Amino acid sequence: MDILDSLLMGVTWADVQSWLPGFWNGFIISLEVTAASLALGIPMGFLLALGVQSRRKVLRLASLALVEIGRGAPALVLLQLVYFGLPSAGLSLSAFLAAVVAISWNTGAYTSEIIRAGLDAVPAGQREASHALGLSALDELRFVILPQGLRIAVPALMGFAILVFQGTSLCFAIALPEIVSRAYDIGSMYFYYFPALAVAGLFFAAVCIPASFLVGWIEHRAGAYARR
Repeated sequence: MDILDSLLMGVTWADVQSWLPGFWNGFIISLEVTAASLALGIPMGFLLALGVQSRRKVLRLASLALVEIGRGAPALVLLQLVYFGLPSAGLSLSAFLAAVVAISWNTGAYTSEIIRAGLDAVPAGQREASHALGLSALDELRFVILPQGLRIAVPALMGFAILVFQGTSLCFAIALPEIVSRAYDIGSMYFYYFPALAVAGLFFAAVCIPASFLVGWIEHRAGAYARR
């Protein structure tokens, strides 16, 4: 108990209540960055997955380069590259837009591999049946490969979406006022680092724990569907 009291540093519930509006605003910003990054990153991942499998060498190499850089560079490095590096090239972005660009790139790189694995998991017999029916390559992709491949990839994509939300905590490095930035502001003003970061962690847990159970339920349903 003495250790807990020392960590809480005398913080009262009234103190926490006074922090909540700032944390809520930061929480909304984190959700907005997550939603925008997924809305841009997943379609980008789909295009990169097709590009990596393309027969055109230039398109394949360009797609591979974007995927490997996006996966190989830490998200924090990408954030600082976009926010601090692009102005030297004459392109300045706001902290919010820089966060969306960097996290979307990272999301597109990782989800391209998830989607590509889902497309590759479609049984070869489905492709052979498409050829036997005389479907064009585009129709085969639209009506046969994509519906089955994306169904396989959905649980993994949802799991990665949780990681994207957690990854928004890195945006404090570019002064985006999300949850962790709010916690650091409180810590720097009042030296209540542990209590402030604990409250920020509760916001993340409130989203991530139910979302993890939802992903597990969807994986179970998808597995049951596949065994039929």
